[in-house]
Amino acid sequence: MTDAHRRAAVAERAARAGGAVARQAFRGELAVETKADKNDLVTESDRDAQRQVVSTIRGEFPNDAVVGEEDAVPLGTPGEEVEILSEVPTTGDAWVVDPIDGTANFARGHRTWATAVSAVTDGDIVAAATYLPTTEDLYAAGAETGTRNGNALAVSDRGDPETFAAASVGRFERGGGAGLGAIAGATVDLLGDFRRFGSMQSTLAFVAAGELDAAFSTYTPDPWDSLAGIHLVRRAGGTVTDLEGEPWTPEREGIVASNGEAHDAVCEVARAAASR
Repeated sequence: MTDAHRRAAVAERAARAGGAVARQAFRGELAVETKADKNDLVTESDRDAQRQVVSTIRGEFPNDAVVGEEDAVPLGTPGEEVEILSEVPTTGDAWVVDPIDGTANFARGHRTWATAVSAVTDGDIVAAATYLPTTEDLYAAGAETGTRNGNALAVSDRGDPETFAAASVGRFERGGGAGLGAIAGATVDLLGDFRRFGSMQSTLAFVAAGELDAAFSTYTPDPWDSLAGIHLVRRAGGTVTDLEGEPWTPEREGIVASNGEAHDAVCEVARAAASR
């Protein structure tokens, strides 16, 4: 097995393992904490799931860097913990982890949340897995192709942007209603219909599977919220760019992911929303 295949296999295994830990606590008694604001939530399940993801990865790649949202992860040996970086290194091998993407949904008992893991080498995504434990759907991609539950991933073939179902991805803080309203308004005015799921990684996986035609963010989200989904869309035959339609990189503004059939139209919607 090549290194690339190993990383793809470990991403799948780690996402499943972390998601299984979180699922055990889903709709149970949760201790919910807040971070940046009242709606930026974290639970002990986030930490437990991240510990399982990181432990799974370290079993195969003990020296790789780990990037994620939560704090350093204690492992089984007393005093041993794994440092969690907040930025993806531009050189070397790293893993980007979101143990529960959509914690606000998870804490409310809503089914749309995911465990996402991606492998990065020298700043490039080489493998990714997004696992939705409540539906047991595993979206995965390696160096060339992607799958959902073992079947080939493929974006939708819809070509008329007026028929597109498009989703907004990203958080909106209290007081940010005008921004969300602009996004919804631009989408409905220029495309077909608007969606918002509360889990960026799940939403991007839906684009990769053809369940949505497009998704976009007017700002560049954190890597743990986005990298796995970006890789899935690309490997499913879709297109991922910045707001201007240039190939996406972490330095570019915004994310626009689509089936590629009317990508310019989706970029126009994203730019219109950003300017309102």
